[in-house]
Amino acid sequence: MSERTGHVRTLVIGEALVDAVTRPDGETEEHVGGSPANVAFGLAALEHPVDLATWIATDERGGRIEDVCRERGVTLTAGSQGAPFTSVAHATIDATGAATYVFDLEWQVAAVPGLTAYDHVHTGSIAAVLEPGGSQVRALLAAARELGATVSYDPNARPSLMGRPEQARRLVESSIALADVVKLSDEDVEWLCPGEALDEVLSRWAELGPAVVVVTRGGAGAVVHVSRTGERQALPATSVDVVDTVGAGDSFMAGLVSGLLDAGLLGGPAARGRLHDAVLADVVPAVQRALRAGALTVERAGAYAPTRAVLT
Repeated sequence: MSERTGHVRTLVIGEALVDAVTRPDGETEEHVGGSPANVAFGLAALEHPVDLATWIATDERGGRIEDVCRERGVTLTAGSQGAPFTSVAHATIDATGAATYVFDLEWQVAAVPGLTAYDHVHTGSIAAVLEPGGSQVRALLAAARELGATVSYDPNARPSLMGRPEQARRLVESSIALADVVKLSDEDVEWLCPGEALDEVLSRWAELGPAVVVVTRGGAGAVVHVSRTGERQALPATSVDVVDTVGAGDSFMAGLVSGLLDAGLLGGPAARGRLHDAVLADVVPAVQRALRAGALTVERAGAYAPTRAVLT
C-alpha cells in the first residue's frame, strides 16, 4: 500500500441513490445522492482518488448516477450495477431547511476486486446497517483493515430504516470498533443513546478502538475527542444563512477525511500509527476543514461538494 498522501486511494462503500426533494412550496426535484456517494463526491472534489462500491440498477436513475460519478471523477467498482432497481430517498424540506426522509431501497454490495489497492476505506449510514448488505460491508471493512487500510465511519442514523435504537446501536458499535475515525451527529447520539450524556457516549465509543471521534452539532459546531490523550474540544461553526441541510454531514465527513489524509494521519498502516499517536492539535485543522465544508453546503440547495479552491 502507498504511504504517500497524494497517492492514497480511497474506497467508499455504501448507497448511491436518487434524492427526490420536496421543498416547502411543494416543488419536487430529483438529485443524485446517498450519504456514502456524497462523501465520495466530496473527496473527489477535494482532489483525492476515490472509488465507490455501491448497488444500483441499469435503469434510468442508475444511468443518472453513473453519469454523475463519471462527471465527478468517481469510479464505480465492478459489481455495483447488479440491483433490480435504483433506490430513492424521498426528502421533505421544512420551512427551517431541515430534511426528513422516506426511503424506497434495497441494499447489498458485491465483492470488491483488488482490495489491496485501497489505503483508506469509508462507509456509513444505511449501508453499514441494512441487511443483507450491512454484514457484507462489515466483512469488507474487516478485510481492508487487515490489509492495512485505515477506516472511517459515519453512522448517519436513519430511524425509519434502522429498526429499534438498541438494535441499531449494536450494529453501529460493531462498525465503530473497526474504524480509526468516527463522525456522527448529536441527533445520532440522541437516537442511539437516549438519555445518555454526550461526554459519556464519546468516552465509551472511543474505548471501542477509534483514535478520533467527532460529533457535529449543527449550527453549534462540533466536538472532537482524541482517544489516546482523552483531550476533547468544542469547535465553533461558521455563521451562515441556511438554505437546507441536505448533504451537510457528508460534506463535513469528506472534509474531515481530506484533512486527515493531507496530514498523513489516514492512508495505510504507518498513517494509522501516526493517527493513534496524535494529540488534539494534530487533528483540529482537519475538523476545521470539515466545518468549513459543511457550512458551504448548507448555504446552497441540495448536496454540494466544495473544492479545495473554495475551501481556502
